[in-house]
Order: sequence, then C-alpha cells, then structure tokens
Amino acid sequence: MLKEVKYLIFLLIITLFIFFTAKYYFSDSYKKKSYRSLASINEKIETYSQELPILEDDTQNIIEYVKNTQTQKKKKYYFWELLDKND
Repeated sequence: MLKEVKYLIFLLIITLFIFFTAKYYFSDSYKKKSYRSLASINEKIETYSQELPILEDDTQNIIEYVKNTQTQKKKKYYFWELLDKND
C-alpha cells in the first residue's frame, strides 16, 4: 500500500512539473520577453559591428613559388613482379 502511494506521489510531482513548465513556456508573457531579448540582441550586434576596427590587409605577395629543377626518376614497381622476384 505504501509503495503505491509513493509511486502516485512521484507521478503527481512529475505531472505537475511538466504542466507548469509547459504553461510558463507557452504563456504570452514569456513570448513577449523572448521577443524583446532577441530584439535587444540584434540592436547590440548592430552597435558592436559598427564599432569594430577594420584591419589592414598585409598578405600581399607572401607566397613564394619554388621551381623544382631536380627531376628525379622514380623506379616503377609492379606488384606482381615484386612477388615473382622472391628467389
């Protein structure tokens, strides 16, 4: 009997928690607060983006191309010939 009452209380607490959480998040006051905070975030982004300093581009001609004058001849290995050479 005591075990069933305990489970009933747990179930009641979980149900009330879900109910009040959903009621809060779907209320009009929460929607107004979230919209206002999103609007203020957009305004802050606009003001901070206007205050950002523009850095000078100093990456002109930093890549040096090196000519490879050494032509190395690589020996071509064939897989089957390597297996046949196991003398």
